[in-house]
Amino acid sequence: MGGVTDSGLASLPASDRPDIAARLRDALLAASFTADGLLDLLGAPAYAALARSETVPALRATRGDTPLETLVRLFLLQQPVPHARVAAVLPVEEALEAGWLTRVGADEVAASVDVRPYGGPDGEDWFIVSDLGCAVGGAGGIGQRDEGVVLGVGGASTTLAGITVRTPVASALDLGTGSGIQALHATRHATRVTATDLNPRALHITALTLALSGAPAADLREGSLFEPVRDDESFDLIVSNPPFVISPGARLTYRDGGMGGDDLCRSLVQQAGERLNEGGFAQFLANWQHVAGEDWQDRLRSWVPRGCDAWIVQREVQDVTQYAELWLRDAGDHRGDPAEYQARYDAWLDEFEARKVKAVGFGWITLRRTGSAEPVVTVEEWPHPVEQPLGATIRAHFERLDYLRRNDDAALLDSHFKLAAEVVQEQVGLPGAEDPEHVVLRQHRGMRRATKVDTVGAGFAGVCDGTLSAGRILDAIAQLMDEDPVVLRDRTPAQIRLLVEQGFLEPAH
Repeated sequence: MGGVTDSGLASLPASDRPDIAARLRDALLAASFTADGLLDLLGAPAYAALARSETVPALRATRGDTPLETLVRLFLLQQPVPHARVAAVLPVEEALEAGWLTRVGADEVAASVDVRPYGGPDGEDWFIVSDLGCAVGGAGGIGQRDEGVVLGVGGASTTLAGITVRTPVASALDLGTGSGIQALHATRHATRVTATDLNPRALHITALTLALSGAPAADLREGSLFEPVRDDESFDLIVSNPPFVISPGARLTYRDGGMGGDDLCRSLVQQAGERLNEGGFAQFLANWQHVAGEDWQDRLRSWVPRGCDAWIVQREVQDVTQYAELWLRDAGDHRGDPAEYQARYDAWLDEFEARKVKAVGFGWITLRRTGSAEPVVTVEEWPHPVEQPLGATIRAHFERLDYLRRNDDAALLDSHFKLAAEVVQEQVGLPGAEDPEHVVLRQHRGMRRATKVDTVGAGFAGVCDGTLSAGRILDAIAQLMDEDPVVLRDRTPAQIRLLVEQGFLEPAH
């Protein structure tokens, strides 16, 4: 094992030897080869540099011969290490036999895959396996390698893991599993985990990631997206960080969807509805086109399948030149022949021009299967900082939709509310002015929203502690402001609904 295949990719370790993976895991943990252990050894600057695929600081920090330094140089920095040093830390002969290591020269060994510590949400010590040099996508010009490479953990995969709703479920489906990070997270709260990928190498690596992390095995199926899923199967949770890049062609399997424009993301979202159990969630990262003469929000609303609530958040927008340059650099094309780079750049712009695409959006799409006859679809732009993980925030959003659907305005006025935790009130105006120009409510958790409210809204939110009903609070405000209480009761529920929907107010059950 550990040689080179006809495709140019190194052979992978055996995935049917969980006994060796378990012994390897024990040895890694004994040497403190963990996320915390790395930070302690390398220090914050060198640790952060690794995330940028810069290895020099880590090489300088691992010039000793401790077990942890040996493992860092072997698995993270992909340096050959003397056989005797490795044998003092790992079951080296078993690792060689199973293909985790390969012999180099007369007395050295090298890793056949990248093994990177990854801290689970509850402090679990996990390990993400990926192809050599592919732990962090893009920084090393991955596209210059074979198209079948399997990347490790990047910003997109950790974003998806952070926004995923983590309630206990019977079944979860990870579409386009890659190195297996989403499947690994799902094993914590799903009884049965299914993972698909068009690349058989990715399924092999996912099996290694799960075994080395001490997680239960998943049902691994080869095929594109939903193709390996049987017609009679449905799930409580579906997640996907798909190959969403909108490109001319499908040169790179790990990122290019192979369909025209944003059709892959659209079809993925549209097909998810019929695969969800009642109350189930489907969550995706996606790119979408901003087409001349078309409202991008309407475009995305048209993707939402019938019978599903949806919350779609656009996090970033790039014009077509920025977008093309980003992914040309991701592939390392900018370091190659200038004429070839220019030709590929032209091809991207030709594709966008033909489709009348002016920009490309990136963001999150969450569907929730609902029995309601009137699903709610929210599409918004929110480029501001948020607090990850957001899974609980996203679940609460859909719970609030259910609450608002069940309660008409009269019921709302009879209800009791309380101000959500970490919400503060800011008064904005000129210094010395008697009254503020406007009042802002600001969240310091979750989405970290801010919203302007009028005097009534500010006064209402300020006294919501669950004691009085909304109607009684409005009556008191009307008396203080010398307003007609009937008129105030009539015009305020819309504002209350917005504050509840956005999470500033919570029903006081």
